[in-house]
Amino acid sequence: MKTRKIPMRSCVITKEKLEKKDLFRIVRTPEGKVIVDETLKANGRGAYLKKDVDVINKAKLNKILERHLEVKIPEEIYDELLSKLNK
Repeated sequence: MKTRKIPMRSCVITKEKLEKKDLFRIVRTPEGKVIVDETLKANGRGAYLKKDVDVINKAKLNKILERHLEVKIPEEIYDELLSKLNK
């Protein structure tokens, strides 16, 4: 039986290659809205963040998501990521 390929993605902060399940995907939809993509398949430009408090805080401080997605990131997105991490 063939082994399935595991999709690997890079965190925009740490540059680590990790499995998709170990990352958050933040997406700028074609309408320009920013969402946290739980399905990992939403339409639009995406960026991945490692599921780690320090990484999320560093992304907020450096505004790296704003550069990757080329749009202003609302404060609620970072709050949502931190709340999902605590669950």
